[in-house]
Amino acid sequence: MNGKKGFEPKIIGFLCNWCSYAGADLAGVSRIQYPPNIRIIRVMCSGRVDPVFILEAFKNGADGVLVAGCHLPSDCHYLSGNFKASRRIALLRRVLQDLGLEAERLRLEWVSASEGDRFASIVRDMVEQIKKLGPNPIKNNGGKLR
Repeated sequence: MNGKKGFEPKIIGFLCNWCSYAGADLAGVSRIQYPPNIRIIRVMCSGRVDPVFILEAFKNGADGVLVAGCHLPSDCHYLSGNFKASRRIALLRRVLQDLGLEAERLRLEWVSASEGDRFASIVRDMVEQIKKLGPNPIKNNGGKLR
Protein backbone atom coordinates (compact mmCIF):
# COMPACT_ATOMS: atom_id res chain seq x y z
CA MET A 1 0.00 0.00 0.00
CA ASN A 2 1.45 3.35 -1.01
CA GLY A 3 1.38 6.26 1.40
CA LYS A 4 -1.57 8.61 1.04
CA LYS A 5 -1.03 12.22 0.09
CA GLY A 6 -0.97 14.42 3.17
CA PHE A 7 -0.74 11.43 5.52
CA GLU A 8 1.26 12.19 8.66
CA PRO A 9 2.02 9.08 10.72
CA LYS A 10 1.56 8.89 14.46
CA ILE A 11 4.46 7.14 16.14
CA ILE A 12 4.66 6.09 19.78
CA GLY A 13 8.16 5.94 21.21
CA PHE A 14 9.00 3.93 24.33
CA LEU A 15 12.41 5.31 25.36
CA CYS A 16 14.56 4.08 28.21
CA ASN A 17 15.18 6.64 30.93
CA TRP A 18 18.96 6.31 31.04
CA CYS A 19 20.07 6.59 27.44
CA SER A 20 17.44 6.90 24.71
CA TYR A 21 15.32 9.47 26.51
CA ALA A 22 18.45 11.48 27.26
CA GLY A 23 19.40 11.21 23.57
CA ALA A 24 15.99 12.57 22.59
CA ASP A 25 16.43 15.36 25.14
CA LEU A 26 19.85 16.18 23.68
CA ALA A 27 18.30 16.40 20.21
CA GLY A 28 15.78 18.87 21.60
CA VAL A 29 18.18 21.11 23.52
CA SER A 30 20.60 21.03 20.56
CA ARG A 31 17.73 22.13 18.30
CA ILE A 32 18.26 19.21 15.96
CA GLN A 33 15.30 19.12 13.60
CA TYR A 34 13.17 16.00 13.34
CA PRO A 35 9.47 15.46 12.55
CA PRO A 36 6.98 16.07 15.39
CA ASN A 37 5.21 12.79 14.59
CA ILE A 38 6.55 10.93 17.62
CA ARG A 39 4.97 10.88 21.07
CA ILE A 40 7.50 9.80 23.65
CA ILE A 41 6.78 7.66 26.68
CA ARG A 42 9.68 7.40 29.13
CA VAL A 43 10.20 3.93 30.59
CA MET A 44 12.88 2.89 33.03
CA CYS A 45 14.19 0.20 30.69
CA SER A 46 13.44 -1.10 27.19
CA GLY A 47 13.06 -4.52 28.82
CA ARG A 48 10.08 -3.22 30.79
CA VAL A 49 8.02 -2.48 27.67
CA ASP A 50 5.23 -5.02 27.82
CA PRO A 51 4.17 -6.35 24.39
CA VAL A 52 0.59 -5.50 25.39
CA PHE A 53 1.57 -1.80 25.45
CA ILE A 54 2.73 -2.07 21.85
CA LEU A 55 -0.36 -3.95 20.70
CA GLU A 56 -2.57 -1.39 22.47
CA ALA A 57 -0.73 1.44 20.72
CA PHE A 58 -1.48 -0.13 17.34
CA LYS A 59 -5.06 -0.95 18.35
CA ASN A 60 -5.58 2.68 19.36
CA GLY A 61 -4.36 4.00 16.03
CA ALA A 62 -0.57 4.38 16.17
CA ASP A 63 0.95 3.98 12.72
CA GLY A 64 4.31 2.93 14.14
CA VAL A 65 6.02 2.11 17.44
CA LEU A 66 9.65 2.73 18.34
CA VAL A 67 11.28 1.01 21.30
CA ALA A 68 14.69 2.45 22.12
CA GLY A 69 17.16 1.24 24.71
CA CYS A 70 20.68 1.92 25.93
CA HIS A 71 23.52 2.30 23.42
CA LEU A 72 24.36 -1.40 23.09
CA PRO A 73 22.44 -4.43 24.30
CA SER A 74 25.29 -5.15 26.73
CA ASP A 75 25.24 -1.55 28.07
CA CYS A 76 21.83 -1.80 29.74
CA HIS A 77 21.70 -0.16 33.16
CA TYR A 78 19.67 -3.15 34.35
CA LEU A 79 22.07 -5.65 32.75
CA SER A 80 19.63 -7.83 30.77
CA GLY A 81 16.83 -5.41 29.86
CA ASN A 82 17.97 -4.82 26.29
CA PHE A 83 18.26 -8.56 25.70
CA LYS A 84 14.68 -9.04 26.94
CA ALA A 85 13.48 -6.23 24.69
CA SER A 86 15.27 -7.70 21.69
CA ARG A 87 13.65 -11.12 22.17
CA ARG A 88 10.21 -9.63 22.77
CA ILE A 89 10.35 -7.37 19.73
CA ALA A 90 11.47 -10.22 17.47
CA LEU A 91 8.50 -12.33 18.59
CA LEU A 92 6.10 -9.40 18.45
CA ARG A 93 7.09 -8.57 14.88
CA ARG A 94 5.98 -12.09 13.89
CA VAL A 95 2.70 -11.62 15.78
CA LEU A 96 2.08 -8.33 13.98
CA GLN A 97 2.50 -10.02 10.63
CA ASP A 98 -0.01 -12.68 11.67
CA LEU A 99 -2.41 -9.87 12.57
CA GLY A 100 -2.02 -8.24 9.17
CA LEU A 101 0.40 -5.44 10.11
CA GLU A 102 3.77 -4.91 8.49
CA ALA A 103 6.64 -5.81 10.84
CA GLU A 104 8.40 -2.59 9.72
CA ARG A 105 5.90 -0.59 11.78
CA LEU A 106 7.69 -1.79 14.91
CA ARG A 107 11.29 -0.79 15.38
CA LEU A 108 13.92 -1.46 18.03
CA GLU A 109 16.93 0.86 18.25
CA TRP A 110 19.85 1.50 20.60
CA VAL A 111 20.58 5.17 21.32
CA SER A 112 23.03 6.55 23.86
CA ALA A 113 22.57 9.76 25.82
CA SER A 114 25.15 11.48 23.62
CA GLU A 115 23.47 10.53 20.32
CA GLY A 116 20.92 13.27 19.75
CA ASP A 117 21.76 13.26 16.03
CA ARG A 118 21.17 9.52 15.85
CA PHE A 119 17.81 9.80 17.60
CA ALA A 120 16.66 12.52 15.20
CA SER A 121 17.84 10.46 12.24
CA ILE A 122 15.94 7.40 13.45
CA VAL A 123 12.72 9.41 13.81
CA ARG A 124 13.13 10.98 10.34
CA ASP A 125 13.79 7.56 8.81
CA MET A 126 10.87 5.94 10.61
CA VAL A 127 8.44 8.69 9.57
CA GLU A 128 9.46 8.25 5.92
CA GLN A 129 9.18 4.47 6.18
CA ILE A 130 5.69 4.66 7.71
CA LYS A 131 4.56 7.19 5.10
CA LYS A 132 5.45 4.63 2.42
CA LEU A 133 3.45 1.94 4.24
CA GLY A 134 0.46 4.23 4.70
CA PRO A 135 -1.93 4.49 7.64
CA ASN A 136 -2.36 1.72 10.18
CA PRO A 137 -5.07 -0.56 8.68
CA ILE A 138 -6.37 -1.37 12.16
CA LYS A 139 -7.19 2.31 12.70
CA ASN A 140 -9.66 2.17 9.83
CA ASN A 141 -11.16 -1.06 11.15
CA GLY A 142 -12.54 0.29 14.41
CA GLY A 143 -9.51 -0.89 16.40
CA LYS A 144 -10.19 -4.52 15.53
CA LEU A 145 -7.28 -6.79 14.73
CA ARG A 146 -7.95 -8.68 11.52
